[in-house]
Amino acid sequence: MMSEQALWISVSPTLKKFHRPLLTTLSQELTIREWQYQQAADEPSTLDLPLTLLHDYLKYCDQPLHLLGHSTGGIVALLYAYRYPERVKSLTLLGVGVHPLIDWHAHYYTYRQLLPCSREIVLAQMVRALFGQQDPKRTQQFVKCLEGDLHATPSPHSLMQRPHLETEAVASPLLVCGSNDDVIIDPCALHDWKTYFKPEDEIWECWQGHHFFHYHYPQAVGNAILKFLKNVVNHQVCEKSVNQT
Repeated sequence: MMSEQALWISVSPTLKKFHRPLLTTLSQELTIREWQYQQAADEPSTLDLPLTLLHDYLKYCDQPLHLLGHSTGGIVALLYAYRYPERVKSLTLLGVGVHPLIDWHAHYYTYRQLLPCSREIVLAQMVRALFGQQDPKRTQQFVKCLEGDLHATPSPHSLMQRPHLETEAVASPLLVCGSNDDVIIDPCALHDWKTYFKPEDEIWECWQGHHFFHYHYPQAVGNAILKFLKNVVNHQVCEKSVNQT
């Protein structure tokens, strides 16, 4: 077991159950905690508040941590790594493309503007995009999850705006993971991260699984993440050893 501490960033309370299989897999090899944020009904939909609260939590940690997150949780982790690089030992992003603010919310609001369909029909289409084809009963269950996520997740997108974030290199070692059949973060949006890569940065792509590939294949994704973290630790140990000689 690795003597490392990692923190999973969760800002989607209605979708967190889809992260559980991966966290269970990772917990067998390292200490991983989950930091959770839920947007209140009277709060503005902004990433600034979770970033501030995350920093309030991490500033009391006595060492940098490995940060991980999926979709909007990954975006928060990325923004934190940009703002406080000294507190991030490594960064693992799942389902976050080279244009970081693009999440499923951005796609949803774009479809709402372009398609002459009801909210329910667009959400059903989003279920297929995020999870693949489902039977009618399961589709309705997923639609309810997505409805809750629209209200409880601090995505900056709305019918009125789709903001943009300028991409830059991450100071800490970076692993980006995605799926070959993800239509939210397609392979091009994943591989274009290479433009900003350092030598130690990596890409791992699942053969299928859509946007929640880590839910369908937790063992494969977990193995890729653990391999990356071990490489990071070994590299940092070697660097420290060289600096001391």
